Amino acid sequence: MWLYLAAVLAGLFLLRRWHRERQTVPGLSEKFVLITGCDSGFGNLLARQLEARGLRVLAACLTQTGAERLRAATSPRLQTVLLDVTSSQSIAATAAWVRECVGDRGLWGLVNNAGTAVPTAPNEWLTKDDFVKVLDVNLFGLIEVTLSLLPLVRQARGRVVNMSSVVGRLAAYGGGYCISKHAVEAFSDTLRREMRPFGVKVSIIEPGAFRTGMTDPVAVVKGFKHVWERLPAEIQAAYGPHYLESYAKNTVLLHRLSSSCLSRVTGVMAHALLARFPRSRYSAGWDARFVLVPLSYCPAWLTDAIGSLFLPIPAKGTPTRP
Repeated sequence: MWLYLAAVLAGLFLLRRWHRERQTVPGLSEKFVLITGCDSGFGNLLARQLEARGLRVLAACLTQTGAERLRAATSPRLQTVLLDVTSSQSIAATAAWVRECVGDRGLWGLVNNAGTAVPTAPNEWLTKDDFVKVLDVNLFGLIEVTLSLLPLVRQARGRVVNMSSVVGRLAAYGGGYCISKHAVEAFSDTLRREMRPFGVKVSIIEPGAFRTGMTDPVAVVKGFKHVWERLPAEIQAAYGPHYLESYAKNTVLLHRLSSSCLSRVTGVMAHALLARFPRSRYSAGWDARFVLVPLSYCPAWLTDAIGSLFLPIPAKGTPTRP
């Protein structure tokens, strides 16, 4: 009796959730959305998808070449602007340009997608500048862009969508990337609560492993080797050259196992922008949903044991009995 009742209630809950999530906001052709990092990857695909659905897309690219290619592949509904999220001057100029474009309608959507992952290496191998290089793009750039455009988003009672990662829940490797994504989660959570009285909704996107330009194994391994070459001899001896080779091989293997279906990520990004009832968090990718997110709730001893399986053993780090 109680089992049947529980099944019915669960079914009704899922049906109601399915119905709510299928509802979209009206007037898409009148809404402006700014997306950062549109040269390639998720940002590029999302810009093209939203433009095809009739939205007015403001695509921020880092390079002139990326902007020209995107304009050539879309209609006049999409406009491009050059933006370096590490430059306060560039952000201010972009904010002024957006203000002119949207006018009294405000900015319906801000998608903070721009990011970088290089250099990635064991923490001991890196300098403070290595961490700052990544944090400037993934965190401080995201924050400054958001603060510059938040009045326009508030005016439209719109959406802020921040690109995080599943490693924002469960750090997987050294360097600034995982740190930046943990911080993006914290910034987004506080912003969501602060903006709720204004009708602004804030969502976090947490993809798993996907093949994008940012995860190009050639660039990642090149940066990894560059870090290795500048290390003091004592640290190189402690880890050993086999550690470098194994770490590079693992990077290539991870890229091969990553999904090439970027629409799994852009689909949830579009839902966060266009659904009447967006979620506060979206996980994208089977690895994120069924492995890494559940693992993030496990005890530290278990996550450490599983994570250690994918790390090489340093030359002077092999445990020995006394």
